[in-house]
Amino acid sequence: MLRPASTADLAFLVDGNAAMALETEGKTLDRKVLRQGVLGVFERPERGFYLIAEQESRPLGCLLVTYEWSDWRNGDWWWLQSVYVVPEARRRGVFRALHAAVAQRARTDGGVAGLRLYVERDNVRAQHTYFNLGMRETVYRLLEQPYAPSGEDA
Repeated sequence: MLRPASTADLAFLVDGNAAMALETEGKTLDRKVLRQGVLGVFERPERGFYLIAEQESRPLGCLLVTYEWSDWRNGDWWWLQSVYVVPEARRRGVFRALHAAVAQRARTDGGVAGLRLYVERDNVRAQHTYFNLGMRETVYRLLEQPYAPSGEDA
């Protein structure tokens, strides 16, 4: 079953984000900052929304959708972020179901230019999953200039 996440899912969302960062980037996230970041989505819904995949009331996966306005397309790109599936549920269609739900919602919204996500260069397994769902690599290279809340380099 898929459903919108709520603040009752806070612990799972924080745990999932922390696990994903450690698995994919070898980063240990500051849980206090992460918790506030997750809460920030619920406090300001214009930032996006979380979806939860669950079975028998047990969360198996989640993702965050955030919005990026495109003046070129007069619509929003929906960014899939904070994608996490618990290890024992991987390769069982959990992400496929989450993706399908977001894609359907985006198509019926009317103002969505498309879906985007970023993936680690070396995460070949995830890349294959995304390609199999019809996503394709873009010509753009992602650059950033991070500013960490603590003032340290992120």
